[in-house]
Amino acid sequence: MLFIGLTGGIGAGKSEALAAAERLGAATLSTDEVVHELLGSTEVRDLLVERWGERVLAGGDVDRAAVAEIVFEQPEELGWLESVLFPRVGVRVAQWRAELERLDSPPRFAVVEVPLLFEAGIEAVFDATVAVVADESTRARRAAGRDHRAVGGREDRQLDQEEKARRADHVVRNDGTLEQLEQEMRRALKVATESVAR
Repeated sequence: MLFIGLTGGIGAGKSEALAAAERLGAATLSTDEVVHELLGSTEVRDLLVERWGERVLAGGDVDRAAVAEIVFEQPEELGWLESVLFPRVGVRVAQWRAELERLDSPPRFAVVEVPLLFEAGIEAVFDATVAVVADESTRARRAAGRDHRAVGGREDRQLDQEEKARRADHVVRNDGTLEQLEQEMRRALKVATESVAR
């Protein structure tokens, strides 16, 4: 089973690339979704309330927008949040991989979407890495519907997409249709398989 890390800048289309990988038969996992699950857990909720108080709750649940406002304005608080979340995300990813490897017929590919893959320095965990890239105007259009404060804060923490592409083993362009993206992902998975086999 080939273990692949998928990354890219905001608006590049990482989630669509992950969905394309799944249509191509890969097992897939989004670390953003894992973070959302963790923020919904009692353990993490209690840690956040202990540090920041009730202002991070809405109806008893973690208010992600309130958390984003705190951490993207205060780097030391972001560092604290990452120290809470990242190890737990790592455990979840390792568990998921182990579960797949125990299957009687494991999938040929397991693809994990990790927005801060290179920034976190975890590329060595994967057999191969793929960066999704898109034209800047396309990325800006896709990001337009999101919370601009959160997008700005995330962009500040990320490598630019050219650097992500330079560091990645494989690059997938996502300026066209979903069908074209799927073709690009098919090509990347094929090349990754051939590269690891060599």
